[in-house]
Amino acid sequence: MSTKGSNGSPGSTGTWLTYRPEIKVLDCTIRDGGLMNNHRFDDAVVRGVYETCVAAGVDYMEIGYKNSKQQFSRDKFGPWKFCDEEDLRRIVGDNKTDLKLSIMADVGKCDYETDIAPKKDSVIDLVRVAAYIHQIPSAVEMIQDAHEKGYEVTANLMAVSTVHESDLAEGLQVLAGTPVSAIYLVDSFGSFYSEEIRALTKKYLDACKGTDIQVGIHTHNNQQLAYANTIEAIVSGANRLDATLSGLGRGAGNCPLELLIGFLKNPRYKLRPTLDCIERHIEPLRRNMHWGFDLSYMITGLMNQHPRAAMAYLDKAAADRESIVEFYDSAIEQV
Repeated sequence: MSTKGSNGSPGSTGTWLTYRPEIKVLDCTIRDGGLMNNHRFDDAVVRGVYETCVAAGVDYMEIGYKNSKQQFSRDKFGPWKFCDEEDLRRIVGDNKTDLKLSIMADVGKCDYETDIAPKKDSVIDLVRVAAYIHQIPSAVEMIQDAHEKGYEVTANLMAVSTVHESDLAEGLQVLAGTPVSAIYLVDSFGSFYSEEIRALTKKYLDACKGTDIQVGIHTHNNQQLAYANTIEAIVSGANRLDATLSGLGRGAGNCPLELLIGFLKNPRYKLRPTLDCIERHIEPLRRNMHWGFDLSYMITGLMNQHPRAAMAYLDKAAADRESIVEFYDSAIEQV
């Protein structure tokens, strides 16, 4: 019989690794994918993803951001940039299902004190606070606010590939003292390799030792490692897993939900509904949205750079783009 710590970390390896009850899957197709179309998904797509998550047994669906209307215009961005209650309920009603709904609130981009209503007035269950390392003091305030309003709260610490080890250790210690249910390891630039994911997952687990806080993983596919790195984190003890249908997400995209469900081999997760949704709702989006592995995204991942330069490169008409070699030379100059 394998043993595990209070936060669900494994004491040994074995076939039970993908079947442990602590594992929870979060679909962030609409939230992360919205970064590719200014959050302008048709209701039919959002409802299709919602119904798929219910049918597939997914634990959480992240439906969008809670961003400030003072900073971002409704004329430029679609409803899933803001997740107003009337928009949410237009899709999910009162959500009388086992699926829990999530929003992401970025430090510095959310008027959380006024825009995040008390849980009793919202169909949302989980608030995920996203912060860079220097924003942790503000993140703590946001976490406490959401917790006091009655929500489950988690923390996504972004761009950790750029963070000094001592700063990361201190930041994790602070977050482990808050009422979060999970702290997510985020490979924002798709730059990590499996051995780094393994070491960082252990660091996060050590920071959470003696608490009930779980460790999560959120990967990007710049080097075709989003799925592999998610598996590495699972085997190392991460129990909160982010994924998206067909990998739809910012830039190179994320760990594909259908691959993750296939790997977990847990009968509570169903693969067939994800394939149906991909065929009917997600793959048709490729006509106007460009996500997934691309040489330009590979280059930014190798250079540990934000993919914004690659996104701008791919936004140009093919005839107007510089060569991929010229893009590479430009990226090298930023190192």
